[in-house]
Amino acid sequence: GTSFSCVWIDRFVLPAMDNHYWYVCGAAFKLHQCLYLLETYENNRMKTGIFSGSFNPVHIGHLALANYLCEYEGLDEVWFLVTPHNPLKEEDELMDDAFRLKLVQLAIEGYPKFKASDIEFNLSRPSYTIHTLDKLKETYPDREFYFIIGSDNWERFGRWYQSERIIKENQLLIYPRPGFPVKEEELPETVRLVHSPVFEISSTFIREALNAGKDIRYFLHPRAWEAIKKDNIRL
Repeated sequence: GTSFSCVWIDRFVLPAMDNHYWYVCGAAFKLHQCLYLLETYENNRMKTGIFSGSFNPVHIGHLALANYLCEYEGLDEVWFLVTPHNPLKEEDELMDDAFRLKLVQLAIEGYPKFKASDIEFNLSRPSYTIHTLDKLKETYPDREFYFIIGSDNWERFGRWYQSERIIKENQLLIYPRPGFPVKEEELPETVRLVHSPVFEISSTFIREALNAGKDIRYFLHPRAWEAIKKDNIRL
């Protein structure tokens, strides 16, 4: 039903459409522009891994894993998200919140792809992962977050608070842990298994060694080791 006549412009013939036709064309072009800008925005967002834990204390296993994820698994950066003291745990199980954060800051200094975060220190307790991820996305819309989790925790992930919503609304990276295999073909679309080296070092081992007076400097970043020795930390 659209009427038009032909208009000569140089060597081309263009239809002289009515206003409705040009309105539709303009709207379609603007929609195309919006979709293009949205896709560009999504592609340009920083891919940020969220490595959440007590880091009690942070050790070379934590650092090497995060380093691998940045260099081999497509992350632009990894944030070490230090979790606060859990009131359900014994006081002597955790180093002081501020000191654990300080050790992380010392250990990652100089590598631009690492960042320490204390965001959970300022959230309501107990802190749940879903609330933390919601807050991160609200605060940093310019980043695309990937929640990093070990295969041992993935095995019991169904017991986490609002685990289904975490999977539905977020992207997860699972790193291998000894004795906890993952069937990749059964993973949800938003969950991916990374094939990082397996680091069989635990913070429990570090603490027990410190208590026994062992010189384990090569299991820790040098600056973290010096801070622990300076403060004569024992657990």
